[in-house]
Amino acid sequence: MLKSVRTVLTVTAATFALSGVATNAMAETQWQKDHPRRTEVNKRLNNQNKRIHNEVKSGQISKARAAKLHHEDHALRTEERTMASTDHSHITKTDQRALNQQENEVSKQIGR
Repeated sequence: MLKSVRTVLTVTAATFALSGVATNAMAETQWQKDHPRRTEVNKRLNNQNKRIHNEVKSGQISKARAAKLHHEDHALRTEERTMASTDHSHITKTDQRALNQQENEVSKQIGR
């Protein structure tokens, strides 16, 4: 009896785990599939935006400091779009590397 309960629980857990993977795969848009480098850069920018908001909310940084960081992120997003406009809506590995380095610098400033 106990062994069959474990089997049912294991099968149920595996089903939920697989359905989560399927949901995540379906959530990815065609644009994201076609532009993986841009997607990665933009996900990082969105994550940094959330971190800035959380730090303001918790009182770790001032609103003025947050505005400066948001301005830097906005400039990076503009640069990403400009880079993409020169290569049929894609960014190169070199472009992505440069943007990641700049995002790393902003990220370090968020945590200070």
